[in-house]
Amino acid sequence: MEYAAINLAQKFNLFQEHWSPKVIAEMNDYQFKVVKLHGEFVWHDHPDTDEAFIVLEGHLRIDFKDGQLQVGPGEMYVIPKGVEHKPYAETEVKVMIIEPRGVVNTGSEEGELTADNDVWI
Repeated sequence: MEYAAINLAQKFNLFQEHWSPKVIAEMNDYQFKVVKLHGEFVWHDHPDTDEAFIVLEGHLRIDFKDGQLQVGPGEMYVIPKGVEHKPYAETEVKVMIIEPRGVVNTGSEEGELTADNDVWI
């Protein structure tokens, strides 16, 4: 078996698009995804699972129906299952998302920002 660390900066350099999570590792039934965010996303929820956002670079705002949250570099937030939310990034933000395998980025709100699922880099 070959042992090699995953270099996050190297993974982020492999793609340019926004709002399109890329899988970099799996642990049990969970995936670790890196994604670049910029601009406004769509209101959505994930009725069957929580979703963890870890901000690596930049500042992410997450809007909720009853307020909003700012998440900066080195900070994380876990959105509970079923909570409607809308991420927003004024400038590009680099994020790691941890969620179960098969979760669609837009939840049940399919549209132009719905990304292909299970894309590995």
